[in-house]
This record gives sequence, C-alpha cells and structure tokens, in this order.
Amino acid sequence: MTEREMAGPEMTEYKATEREITQKERSVWLIHRLQEEMPQYRGLEIPAEKEGQWLLLRSLFNVRPPYPASKDFLRVQDAYLSELIRERGITEAADLPGTKISQKISLWQGDITTLRCDAIVNAANSALLGCWQPCHSCIDNIVHTLAGVQLRIRCNEIMEAQGHEEETGKAKITPAYNLPCSYVLHTVGPIISGPLRRQDCDLLTDCYRSCLELAAENGLRSVAFCCISTGVFRFPQQKAAEIAVDTVTRFLETDSSVRQVIFNVFSDRDLEIYQKLLNQ
Repeated sequence: MTEREMAGPEMTEYKATEREITQKERSVWLIHRLQEEMPQYRGLEIPAEKEGQWLLLRSLFNVRPPYPASKDFLRVQDAYLSELIRERGITEAADLPGTKISQKISLWQGDITTLRCDAIVNAANSALLGCWQPCHSCIDNIVHTLAGVQLRIRCNEIMEAQGHEEETGKAKITPAYNLPCSYVLHTVGPIISGPLRRQDCDLLTDCYRSCLELAAENGLRSVAFCCISTGVFRFPQQKAAEIAVDTVTRFLETDSSVRQVIFNVFSDRDLEIYQKLLNQ
C-alpha cells in the first residue's frame, strides 16, 4: 500500500489489507486522519524520514482535543504505538532488585513509559488532560502520547464527571491503554514559586500516599513513581526524594497488598540522591 493509497478517500476508514502495513504507512495514515480532524494543520507537509514523521504525529497527538476516535483510527494507532514501544524495549519491573532499605523498594533509571508493572505514576497538571505543548519533554506529555488518544478521552470523562480541576495531592486511576503497564495513576504535585513551605511538603506527601492508597484499593501489586513535582513544578530534588522514600516506607510497613514500589529516576542527580537514601 502506498502513501497515496493510505491517504486517499477510499481509506477514510481503515480496511484490512493482504499484508501488514508498515510503520511508515501507519504514521502517514494517522497524520492524514488527524489533519482531517483538525483542518488548521492540513497545510503541514509530512516529512519523508521516519523521525520527522514521528515528531509530526506526536505533535498532532498532543494538540488533539478529547473528542471520540473511530474504531479504525484506534486500530491503526494502537498497532503503531505497540510496535513503537516494542522497538524501544520493555523493562520488567519484576526483574528489578530490591534495595537495602527494603526488598519491596526498587530503584531504576530509565524511561518510565518502557516499564512493565501494574501501574506507573504520571505527574499531571490540574486539568488532568495531559500536556498540550507539542513534543514537550515532561512525563505528562510522553505518557499521554504513548498511551494513545484514549487516555485524554478517558481523563476528560473523569474531569467532566468531577466538575472541577483536580486538587493537589489527590490521585485518579485510568487504564494505560498502549503502555506496557496496566494502569496509570495521575497525581497533581505542588508547584513551588518561592521558598519551600511546610504546606508544600505535606501536599507532596499526599501525592505519594494517595497513589499508594488508590493502588491498594484496586489490587495493584507493583507501582512505579516518577520524581513528582521536581521538574517544571520546581520542588527541590533532595527534599522531594526524602519525602518520597519516607512516605513509601511508612505505607509499606502497614500495607501488605502493594508488593513492589519502584522509584524511577531519569537524571543522574536524582539517581545519586535515591541511591544514598535507599542504600544507607
């Protein structure tokens, strides 16, 4: 199937072919469908190379409003994302060793969206609809991108039912859709705009506790935490890690349903901080 055939009017709905279509063909088809949904982007030229196509497709995913998606769109999108995630590699949380502080607590440096566990924690904003800035580097962006458009649609349903923005320190659970994990726990961390306050620390504690309580309520046995609020929300890394380790350790002392907690770090600085806290 050529790009021209993928883009033609006869392909308004995806139809099975005699062979599996390629990733390039899937990406071109998805881009055309998204441009049809959002006419303001129809003038964007589709790059010839794979990486350029992915960046354009990711950008369109990021700005797509949470309106319903057709079964054909989801079928092609899910096939594309599943293959993309397979190519990126998947890490099994069950294979990660424990730490000195607890055999139930693991430390892992990597991309949290490649981790297979019961749930990963997403550092969300109060709208809970993901990051709308095309190709932004925040975890909220990449989680929503690789989960697929279903995640924003589901989050929108939750927020419409709730009727107000998500409160700092609370947590919501959704399916993970195309991610290797089974669920995503969304929590809104405190935003630091001046000197760190006791209230900020209490709210960050609430984030970790809310996620763990939600995990336990839903029978989840393994949970991976990102470094909540330490990115664009500017919570000091050392203090955030101390709060995270203390809150998780206390929870695991009183709850036996959660069997493994993974502290996922991305930067070398966070890795160093957590190594000292977990192996002292």
